Amino acid sequence: MDPILLVLLAATASYFINAKQQRQRIAVLAEHLQPFQIEKHIEALSQGYLRAMGEREDERRLQVLALLSDNEQSLVSQFSRFAASFQKVSEPMARVSKLPVSLPFATQFMPGSTFDMRSVVQIHAQGFERVVRNDAGRTPRDRAFMMTAEILLMQHSCHWYCKSKSVASARMLARNKTPHEQLLQSVSPETRAAYQTLVS
Repeated sequence: MDPILLVLLAATASYFINAKQQRQRIAVLAEHLQPFQIEKHIEALSQGYLRAMGEREDERRLQVLALLSDNEQSLVSQFSRFAASFQKVSEPMARVSKLPVSLPFATQFMPGSTFDMRSVVQIHAQGFERVVRNDAGRTPRDRAFMMTAEILLMQHSCHWYCKSKSVASARMLARNKTPHEQLLQSVSPETRAAYQTLVS
């Protein structure tokens, strides 16, 4: 058989297998997110933080941020429950390839180059709770900025799980004009340390 034809057949098979595995991951993530309103709270917080940062007067900015407290608490509570639910995902399905691009069966054939998404979800849940609790005593503005970074890093992790690191980073850059490395520098030190230990 023509070598070029063999390469084309292999590439086509690889594409369809890869697409099927990605659809399975998307379905798993959606199944565990479905009972919650996490996206709704994230949208409310994102818009609220932007509005607050646009206020010229400090007093008005603090008023807007104070109104977001219920959404913050709801996000912390619901994401914690989501993280507990996601622990039920099987170990093979929870593995994520550290390779920059998605390859079929990469998590099975190269287990040393993977991380466990269940652990990443726990890191994000703890990060949300930590920033909202604010034991470090950050200013409301700094706390809002850090919470935004924690949310964006979590979304990056979800895209990475469903697609690949390259796709997740490209989406983050296109939608939020924020490189992955900048996100890591903007989250809490505890989140950054735990995250880098797991995925690097």
